[in-house]
Amino acid sequence: MALETLKGVKEIGGYEINHMEKRVPPEEYEAVRKFVNINHDENTITFKIQDGPIKEVGVNGCQVDTLICAAREIILGLNLKFPCIENVRAHDYLCDAILELDYRRRNREERGVEGTSAE
Repeated sequence: MALETLKGVKEIGGYEINHMEKRVPPEEYEAVRKFVNINHDENTITFKIQDGPIKEVGVNGCQVDTLICAAREIILGLNLKFPCIENVRAHDYLCDAILELDYRRRNREERGVEGTSAE
């Protein structure tokens, strides 16, 4: 039920979602795989996480905050079907987490170390 809330969503955290309606044979999986994959037949969501600093290795996955964005979207969708204060609070906390990570990114950009392994 939770992943049904993402059926109309085309991207999360700036990354395109690959929506699969059926099981994909292993030999075909790499050809269709993106950084965010939802298999509605299996009720699964997978993320390919960035491995290494972007300026050093290039973009090879999504960021960890993409997982938080996905959770936020799922909770928002569930709250439309089953509204409650706990869903609203959880959504707000996830928004706060995203804001904190964005603050960290901006701070690193100002210091000229964003996208590198420098502290």
